[in-house]
Amino acid sequence: MLDSLGVWVVRAKWLVIAFWIVVLLVSLPFAPRATSALRSGFGDADTESRQALRLMAERLDIAETSVTLVFSSDELTVADPRYALAVERATAPLARIPAVDRIVTYHNTLNEHMVSPDGRMTYAFVSLDVDIDSAVELVSEIRSGLRRSELDVWVTGGIAIFADLNEASESDLRRAEIITLPILLIVLLIVFRGVLAAALPLAMGGLSIIVTLALVYGLAQFTDMSIFVLNIASFLGLGMAVDYALLMVSRYREELEQRGVADAVRVTMATAGKAIVFSAGTSMIGLSGLLMFKFMMLRSLGVGGITVIFFSLLIALTLIPALLAVLGTKVNALSVWPHGVATGRFWHRLSRWVMRHPVAVAVPVTVGLLVLGAPFLNVKLGSPWASILPDESEAKVGWDLVAEEFGAGELAQIVAVTTSPTSTLSPENVGAAFDFVERLAADARVARVDSIVSTQQDVSREQLQMLYASPSLETLGGPLVAKALDGFVSDDRSANMIRVVPKGAPVSDDARTLVDDIRDAPPGGDLTTYLTGSTPDLQDTVDRMYSDFPKIVVYVAVVTYVALFLLFRSVLLPLKAVVLNVMSILASFGALVFVFQQGHFQSILGFTSEGFTEASVPILLFSIVFGLSMDYEVFLLSRVKEEYEANGNNADAVAIGMERSGRIITSAALVLILVSAGFASGDILIVKALGFGTALAIFIDSTIVRALLVPALMRLFSAANWWAPGFLGGGIKPRAGPAGRS
Repeated sequence: MLDSLGVWVVRAKWLVIAFWIVVLLVSLPFAPRATSALRSGFGDADTESRQALRLMAERLDIAETSVTLVFSSDELTVADPRYALAVERATAPLARIPAVDRIVTYHNTLNEHMVSPDGRMTYAFVSLDVDIDSAVELVSEIRSGLRRSELDVWVTGGIAIFADLNEASESDLRRAEIITLPILLIVLLIVFRGVLAAALPLAMGGLSIIVTLALVYGLAQFTDMSIFVLNIASFLGLGMAVDYALLMVSRYREELEQRGVADAVRVTMATAGKAIVFSAGTSMIGLSGLLMFKFMMLRSLGVGGITVIFFSLLIALTLIPALLAVLGTKVNALSVWPHGVATGRFWHRLSRWVMRHPVAVAVPVTVGLLVLGAPFLNVKLGSPWASILPDESEAKVGWDLVAEEFGAGELAQIVAVTTSPTSTLSPENVGAAFDFVERLAADARVARVDSIVSTQQDVSREQLQMLYASPSLETLGGPLVAKALDGFVSDDRSANMIRVVPKGAPVSDDARTLVDDIRDAPPGGDLTTYLTGSTPDLQDTVDRMYSDFPKIVVYVAVVTYVALFLLFRSVLLPLKAVVLNVMSILASFGALVFVFQQGHFQSILGFTSEGFTEASVPILLFSIVFGLSMDYEVFLLSRVKEEYEANGNNADAVAIGMERSGRIITSAALVLILVSAGFASGDILIVKALGFGTALAIFIDSTIVRALLVPALMRLFSAANWWAPGFLGGGIKPRAGPAGRS
């Protein structure tokens, strides 16, 4: 089929080129709009913390979204009327924003907990009557709307953190492209030794990114897409399109040495084109696992990644051969220095040496990979909060100031929403709440607890039970009880709220274990308890992700095995490819823990370790790298298979396959390593870790695995490499008959 496609593309080359020009022109107006259509956060999933947020909105009339304003003065204290007036002047313009529901400040609540010990700092909440994504888009309007006067003001909180994350993500993307593109051009000039041949892969990468971003913009009109799609589209679009173009152009130049232009394009399509189809297939299989997650961020990254690889494949199979047919022998024009078909003698000699000592090579290399992966046994998964942002981010500065002055958990309260089929104010339930609050108040990890049973000191459990059961509750309770009822209890008394302020930061071990302990021992009575807040939400997200991850690993491995079996018609080769791929990924997982969790080289890489591994990184790394690393296995074994079918000698086929593909695979891997390294230079910790992990995994796979383990195992398994039972289609049979298998 690819052979026939190559013949057709040569005949219709101008039509194909015109088609892609139209696609580019149509895409250009929409690609820049993709950013404005993308969303922040992980997206909604039916976790306990999200159920609690819905209960708070529906029964307690507490907005699901809000931003926090932090006010500070070097001269005034909050007791000074000028301070109150300054806060009022600063926040007054926000009332004109339709989405602003109410503004809660110290001065309109007299909540002493909202004032720092020195009296110079306070915080306020701006409640928003919109969903999370709409709230994120409002942050810039809130910041510009604030009237800044004698007080210093910062906008922070979870919504502001997401907004600043969007901005930093775009900044990282621009930086990565600025760093990567010139280096890529230099590498491609070295590989192709000519300006024209080097420019083709880079142009194809740019085209793939533009078309993908335009399509992402279109998809975002119908379904939520994460802001991180920008990063994955740019990374994969540039890396994969360049890789595929590099493979096609290199094979075409090789064939051009002994064939005419049309024939060279046809053979290139039948050989390199076939390898690219299966390579793209394995990459899309790896990314398709992300579609099975319940979180918008992961699903949309899968959609974006699959889309960009699909378009890279289409470009490689249509536009590139059409351009090669037009250029003909001029593809070698504008040479920087003399060129020719590389002999790859280094790879030939290396493979021969490895195959003479297969056990001596395979055993220590395998042990080395396992040692590299060993730190992953001590992985501690978590989700960063404000720490994910650059130091100069306003949301991070404001969050850190509150943590320093008020305590690390002040803005990361754990909220227990309790519901009852009868009444949360029944004597039994009030007693259960009293016992629960008393236990938590004595916990060394808790700064304070706010609830309906915390409003008055020296009031016994029995007195509170009698008070809240009284028909004259509003009259007997006084203003403190009335305020507590308004702030903590639903109008129909079916829902209640308890706010627990931890001493630790939302991602600290103390905060996480506190959440676990509360869930293990919730209030009694007939109360049903739901926890929400920063820490419970982060924990629920991690738990939900990793409940799905093992099933997705199995799915990706099995489907990839089937795809490779269809390519190689071998039982053993696909199994070996999957196992070696997993070993490369596990080694990079170990390095992630060693660097980002344990904090080694953090000064060099420009980050501060939080003592855990960001939970989404291993999932994304597996989904992206599993397919990318498989590319090199497919490129190499496709060439080895060609040689084995021609001469029937296993050792010769491996040596010649390594010789013919070694230089181009190294170049392709270098391209992706450079692109990954560009993203590792960013400020966002997730992007930095993902770029670092991807670059390392590709380096390991394209050097240690491909150059040492693959030829060693190919020699050890010998003819068994090519075997398959008859009912599965049989193994690979040499066309020319065996010439001495080894």
